[in-house]
Amino acid sequence: MAALAWLLIPLVAAIGAGLWGSWANRTRKVRSDGPELIGYARFREAMERPRPGS
Repeated sequence: MAALAWLLIPLVAAIGAGLWGSWANRTRKVRSDGPELIGYARFREAMERPRPGS
């Protein structure tokens, strides 16, 4: 019975690895980078403006 337990441990680990691998490779919904890029452009413009009083 102990030998069966030692054989089941790698089997369960392989099944778990297969499930995790399929979950990690799932296709994800691609979201738009529009708002992030607009915010970054506004930030860059603000950093390029000269400071008042300098």
